[in-house]
Amino acid sequence: MAFLTILASTYALITLQKLSYVAYNLTTQKFVLAENTKTLMDTLLAQEGVEKKYLILKDPLLEQIFWQRSSEFHEVLTVMRNVSLDPKTKNNLNELSKLQDRLKALFSEEIGLLKNGKITEAQTLSDTSARTVVDEMAGKIRYIQINVDQAISDEMNRIARQSVKDAHMTIGIALLSLVLGVAFALILTRNISKPLKKLQTAAGIIAEGNLDHKIEARRDDEIGALAKSFAEMTKRLKVLEELNLDASPLTGLPGNLAIENKIDQMLAKREKFSLCQVDLDNFKPFADKYGYAWGSEVIKEVASLLTGYIGEEPMKEIFIGHIGGDDFVVIGEPDQVESICRKLVVDFEKRIMSYYAKEDAQNGYFIGKNRQGIRQKFPLITITAAIVTDDGSRFKNPLDMARMAADLKEYAKMLPGSNYVTEQDIEKRRSLEPQTLQSTLELDS
Repeated sequence: MAFLTILASTYALITLQKLSYVAYNLTTQKFVLAENTKTLMDTLLAQEGVEKKYLILKDPLLEQIFWQRSSEFHEVLTVMRNVSLDPKTKNNLNELSKLQDRLKALFSEEIGLLKNGKITEAQTLSDTSARTVVDEMAGKIRYIQINVDQAISDEMNRIARQSVKDAHMTIGIALLSLVLGVAFALILTRNISKPLKKLQTAAGIIAEGNLDHKIEARRDDEIGALAKSFAEMTKRLKVLEELNLDASPLTGLPGNLAIENKIDQMLAKREKFSLCQVDLDNFKPFADKYGYAWGSEVIKEVASLLTGYIGEEPMKEIFIGHIGGDDFVVIGEPDQVESICRKLVVDFEKRIMSYYAKEDAQNGYFIGKNRQGIRQKFPLITITAAIVTDDGSRFKNPLDMARMAADLKEYAKMLPGSNYVTEQDIEKRRSLEPQTLQSTLELDS
């Protein structure tokens, strides 16, 4: 019995320490790599955006920002190299460093061309060589990200398998001890096997993707330490999953699932609130002409405006979401939502002009290709917002309320310039032009 006690305790301690070490490595290495990989991609996109802006604006401040982003890129690479890596990942990081140096050299060459008045040559260099380097860097970053995600999944499965094996071994030793003494076996099972079984089950559930499962082990020994590591690891995984699956990778704002849940919550409260849908008009032809990276900058500008309004003054339960593309959502108290929309249509008209070439901004339109490939004039981008208000008595679900907001938004798009409309605005216009408005709403439906 003494031998079995020592054997069971020694085996449990050794295996628990191994599992704790694996969980610790996941938290301190793999998650660090995952987060830094996302930072690399964000920094690369920021560099590309600044480079495109510089070709148009030729602002020395943009040049400084590009070098700063390049320095940040190298700093992140240095941090990642300090983490234990496989040979392929190390090679990719080394290649990324070389490609970043190549991108810096190309940008310096573009600066020289611009200073010599060779704007066309600088643009060609950006669209060919620089574009190729950026695409290659993005591919390598995605490759590293896929490998890190796979490594995290493999480690989780390994923990699950090892937990099962350890639990079975410990239970076997406990059953052998039961032959020699029931009391000893009960103590062994209660103090070692039972918590191990819980951790085994938890590891299996987490490995299957259920990150809401709670792990409880109120102990101060190795089992407790392992349980804490599991709990911390699960929280980190859940945060990463929510960021990757729901939040917009471009703006970082909550996505469709969070938006639907928020509307559901507000309807259930039975308190008066407003839902506002925000959309950009003439955005696609703009993105087709100026490029998706420059179009992304416009979308981020709208997100910056919306989030900035929240910080200007205390606002109760204001929610900003990004449906995707150029569509946003604002949810909150009616007065506050309308105040945000009022500011937005004014501020956007001021900000958007800086995203056009000087000639296009002066003309008030730009030349682009339509869906048939024919060149034509397109108006400058405007912004449209539609506000629907309810206290939970009109709409049964988020879909009905969102559909009404979409109908209002389609009406508002027919108005010139940037606008926001409420249901009351439509009622007023209906009294002024009932036949025209009724026909419009029927077409929208």
